[in-house]
Amino acid sequence: MHTNGTHKLDKLYGRKVAVLGFARQGKALARWLPTIGARVLVSDSRPAEKLADETAQFPDVEFVLGDHPETMLDGVDLLCISGGVAPDLPIVLSAIKRRIPISNDAQLFLERSPAPVIGITGSAGKTTTTTLTGEILKRAGMTTWIGGNIGDVLLDVLPQIKRDDVVVMELSSFQLDLITTSPRLGVILNVTPNHLDRHGTMENYLRAKANMIVHQGPTDTAVLGYDDPMSHSLADAVQGNLVWFSGQAMVSDGAFMAGQRLLVVGRSSTNGEPHIICGRDDIPLRGDHNVQNVLAACAITGASGVSAEVMAATIRDFKPVPHRLEVVRVVNDVTYINDSIATAPERVVAALKSFSEPVVLLAGGKDKNLPWDEMIRLALSKCRHIVAFGDAGDLVVSVVKQVAGNTDAVTRVQTLDEALAKAVSLAKPGDVVLLSPGGTSYDAYIDFVARGEHFRQLVMKL
Repeated sequence: MHTNGTHKLDKLYGRKVAVLGFARQGKALARWLPTIGARVLVSDSRPAEKLADETAQFPDVEFVLGDHPETMLDGVDLLCISGGVAPDLPIVLSAIKRRIPISNDAQLFLERSPAPVIGITGSAGKTTTTTLTGEILKRAGMTTWIGGNIGDVLLDVLPQIKRDDVVVMELSSFQLDLITTSPRLGVILNVTPNHLDRHGTMENYLRAKANMIVHQGPTDTAVLGYDDPMSHSLADAVQGNLVWFSGQAMVSDGAFMAGQRLLVVGRSSTNGEPHIICGRDDIPLRGDHNVQNVLAACAITGASGVSAEVMAATIRDFKPVPHRLEVVRVVNDVTYINDSIATAPERVVAALKSFSEPVVLLAGGKDKNLPWDEMIRLALSKCRHIVAFGDAGDLVVSVVKQVAGNTDAVTRVQTLDEALAKAVSLAKPGDVVLLSPGGTSYDAYIDFVARGEHFRQLVMKL
């Protein structure tokens, strides 16, 4: 068990730590590091005048802004990289050459958390699974902290966390890339092509995800997706207890579907007999992918000793997480749905499979070097029309032409405002207008949340 050492004894006391990137994670590091006696330097590529208001709130921190000169590494004992910072930046490569250790907020938290950590990752479903897991544990009476890649940067609340609490931590591949400490209970939901613009190859991406479990010990627990080939393939790397979740197979330890019912079995159920949790119809979320997310949360909380009754009660009350197949509004019998989280074509596939109604799809954003063919094939079979917008709009049109032989089913616009206006003109009563872009938001927005909020505002004005 990692213990939260006193300030004076922390290994970073008196050390100089450079933080690269001054967004959410960088600010949390700049707040926390001085509390353990570290000397902090923050570097961001944005100019000083753009950050003046924010830097003024950190009087004890040294700033190098507008650039990352190599001299900023002089005397530095540790370099911390924020999630959005590419690890192949020249300054990072210089640090490696100088043998300066590299870390991030997630690693520093994992090393110091006094409470056991449940870490959750996956190409899709992380936030829904993390949120539902946290809600089940809270309902079971545990003092639960939820954060990481969502919500709080957990370093901000580290001083308040007690040994008997439990931490549920969402971790992205960017964070996991640098991690050398796995959580006590590590979860890998699925691994499908994503972020290849950052990781380069599927092998590198899988290696980053695998860090969730490869540093575990014999008393730790790994939860893997039985139905996902990549997640399943990591079973050989498990050194402790192996727990599965599956929508297709009966597992001996974990959670699975039998007909239309969800069951939990193994160490978490009396005498090792399967216990019924609830029916599939009790899940208030659309789509088979969300059934997988719920099964994962049940496998995790089952391994944490929670009863099937508590799981069922929480599942029935659970509300969709914003920007994930979120019903914004019904106008003139057309349902407007915000799925801005869909930043890869595969997530659009999962979304489209959730609907039997005709769909007008808003697709585009910024491409991540991922294949679009399968998504476009499905969209052409399920959608009344595709409205392509943003940087990837031309790509969407070209794949439609390639698959269909013409571009009759797609309209190209530039902005989300134009995309929604076009969708409104095309939709008929009973249709769904679905924002499920397939690309990231970075062509026009700071993140998928900002894109989803903009869509929501536009729909509310209809």
